[in-house]
Amino acid sequence: MPDTLRTPRRVFHYSNSSTPRRSPSPTFESPSGPRYQASPFGDAGLRILSAPHRPARHISRTAIKILDAPELQDDFYLNLVDWGNNDCLAVGLGSCVYLWNANTSRVTKLCDFVNDAISSVSWAKQGSHLAIGTNKGAVLLWDTETSRRVRTWSGHTSRTGALAWSSNILTSGSRDHKIYHRDVRSPSQYFRELNEHVQEVCGLKWNEEGTMLASGGNDNNLLIWSSHQNNLLWKFRDHTAAVKAIGWSPHTRGMLASGGGTADKTIKFWNAISGAAISSHDTGSQVCNVAWSKKTNEIVSTHGYASNSDNSSNQVIVWKANNMQRVATLSGHSSRVLYMSLSQDGSTVVTGAGDETLRFWDVFSTAEVIRREPEDRRECLR
Repeated sequence: MPDTLRTPRRVFHYSNSSTPRRSPSPTFESPSGPRYQASPFGDAGLRILSAPHRPARHISRTAIKILDAPELQDDFYLNLVDWGNNDCLAVGLGSCVYLWNANTSRVTKLCDFVNDAISSVSWAKQGSHLAIGTNKGAVLLWDTETSRRVRTWSGHTSRTGALAWSSNILTSGSRDHKIYHRDVRSPSQYFRELNEHVQEVCGLKWNEEGTMLASGGNDNNLLIWSSHQNNLLWKFRDHTAAVKAIGWSPHTRGMLASGGGTADKTIKFWNAISGAAISSHDTGSQVCNVAWSKKTNEIVSTHGYASNSDNSSNQVIVWKANNMQRVATLSGHSSRVLYMSLSQDGSTVVTGAGDETLRFWDVFSTAEVIRREPEDRRECLR
């Protein structure tokens, strides 16, 4: 019988006392224990190595759908494309607004203003109401289910190129330098007027909580306003060109990204709570739009004119938000990519350009979702 299988004998040791002591029982280690393993990795390392392999995320570099958009204006200061929570895309073409249903691919004409061009469109956060801004400065509210005009607001003396919603509050910005807050429940034309910009207002975005409004203008300024008051919190003057591209982070409370026009070409990050500039990154081309992914901590930007030595014009670029590492570059437009919106589920990006096409990009359908309750969103720390 092999020695390793013998039953050990009990051994007694005697000392001067008459009571014998029993030696400790020998300890036997399992053959699968660490002493007998040939692998240099520990248990934790082996668990990692044996975990199923997660395939690398793939982002298609070509558009999954292209729609012709005749009369889509080649104008940096307008906002003519918006994808609503009802999964319907609104597009301003000339004097008309068209709706494209993402579920049925059906296209319908909502309205035609004949003698006035469309300069902005924006869906209410809930329901089927669409706000429309025009070249003459009017702001209108349409019920898209009944194709009926609900309200018409006046006040602006020039084109209304920017619209933004916060619950029942519709905010409009114009070439007349003014911003108006309008309560859709009130018969008044507006209840607050903001007069800090000195050139055209071309970018407007409310944060998710509805407590801060960011406005960008052709005066190169990015302004942060408190709620619905005429209370300017911060004036950021670091951009050297018009600020149309504005996006609030859905993952970090108070974090804001902004992009500058042709003479600037940068995307900058801000802490709108403390008023601190976080970082600035040169993209090499005019920044027309910036939006945060609803699923990942990434941003998407669209671009126009590039530097002479750079070939990055007319692109759609996906970046990691924490370090601005480029994730993907999407090409296809032959003119400035002036318009952008995200689908309701956050998977698809639609872009519009001066080449009179709308292109749909499958960017985030395979992305791993950041799972975080709204009340648990991180604060911007810098």
